[in-house]
Amino acid sequence: MVKEITIPEVRSRIDEIDSNILELLKERIDCALTIGRLKDESSKAKWDPLRERQIYERLLKENNEKFPEDALRSIYHEIITTCRLSQKKAEVAYLGPAATFSHLAGVKYFGHSAKYKPMESIDEVFREVEKERTRYGVVPVENSIEGAVFSTLDSLLKYNVKICGEVQLPIVHNLVCQSGNIEDIKTVASHSQPLAQCREWLKKNLPDIPTLPVFSTSTAAQMAAKDPSIGAIASSLAIKTYQLQEVVKGIEDYKGNTTRFLVIGNRSPSRSGFDKTSLLLGLMDRPGALNEVLTVLSAKSINLAKIESRPIKGKQWKYLFFIDLLGHIEEPNIEAGCNILKQICSYYEWLGSYPLSDSLSADA
Repeated sequence: MVKEITIPEVRSRIDEIDSNILELLKERIDCALTIGRLKDESSKAKWDPLRERQIYERLLKENNEKFPEDALRSIYHEIITTCRLSQKKAEVAYLGPAATFSHLAGVKYFGHSAKYKPMESIDEVFREVEKERTRYGVVPVENSIEGAVFSTLDSLLKYNVKICGEVQLPIVHNLVCQSGNIEDIKTVASHSQPLAQCREWLKKNLPDIPTLPVFSTSTAAQMAAKDPSIGAIASSLAIKTYQLQEVVKGIEDYKGNTTRFLVIGNRSPSRSGFDKTSLLLGLMDRPGALNEVLTVLSAKSINLAKIESRPIKGKQWKYLFFIDLLGHIEEPNIEAGCNILKQICSYYEWLGSYPLSDSLSADA
């Protein structure tokens, strides 16, 4: 007769597996530290996006869909990022206070091991990075509903930094309060944008409850943590940070709202194989100047992912163009195309080449 396995026996095996995993994690971080020392000796960059992508591809193939793929990516993203940051701790500036969507984007990109530094403005984030008071900054650049974040575009003009990554963050607005009971909410506080994006839901479900616009979603969460009668529209990170209870998740009127964030630093990474290049161009004052640029890109088989114009301050009706290309500046066709653009444009600046946001950023 086959002996039936018992729950205590399975739990004992789980404990053994967890201990083995822990020992392997400790060994992995030792290996990462060794690689860091060897890279220091050879002056190689510590971040190798191509190596990172190869790790994910290999693990997903070996997994053969046994373990949920999104969870597997998330787990290894945290492991890989933690190992990279063990080589040199990263400090990341973001538009604060704590638990804003910029903070959440930073955690998604760098994991929980980085040190996060809240700033009062996007301009301040850029200044911290340019002065090398922090290694990286995270700033919003565009929203799928509201369009470009002009303060970020203006700061790219103003400061000498490089784009070294991007994050696509789905924006989910949660109604939260101390108790988790909607009946306790007498006022709903949040930033003006989330209040506007949840207007129809609030009108239908809390028609007699006044709204209170405040500086940020995190400010609203802080208020809710102090006053049981205040409900806040805030991020999932704010719930954990300020020890609040979720009342209703996802109260935004339009689903699919996504914000793209840029990771800025002082140098761009090497090729990953799935990259984007950002340029800032000024056009010659002649008919067909923009068409010349587009013709160059077409001739070099370069895919234009985005183009955004921005007026030049102090020069009426003069514009600069922010352009995103698919590919890395190290690729021959991108390099050749950019060399031509330098010649035919009145202004040319390479803002950076970096992995596309569908590739989680970390280092092996």
